[in-house]
Amino acid sequence: MAKKFVQMIEFETDDIDTSIKNAQEYLKATEGKHAGLRGITCADRDKPGRYFTIVEFASYEDAMKNSELPETAAMAEKQMKNSKAAPTFYNLDVLFEGE
Repeated sequence: MAKKFVQMIEFETDDIDTSIKNAQEYLKATEGKHAGLRGITCADRDKPGRYFTIVEFASYEDAMKNSELPETAAMAEKQMKNSKAAPTFYNLDVLFEGE
């Protein structure tokens, strides 16, 4: 049985509103196609201008299929243009979930 998978993307920008707008446009463009189950974007309280986007997938395989969508590549390019530097990706297998 495949375990859930989470991808966390760390990035820096002076224009988080554009980053959020890009994500909203991506979700609309890939409605019914993208494999993300849930996503959140968070601001780092200790370092202004640093953000994290966390996307949950049913499995690593689903995340990799999602990466192959042309819309995913287009959004990554837009986000790079809006960021101060290349993002850092963390690829995480979910071992435990609790409420």
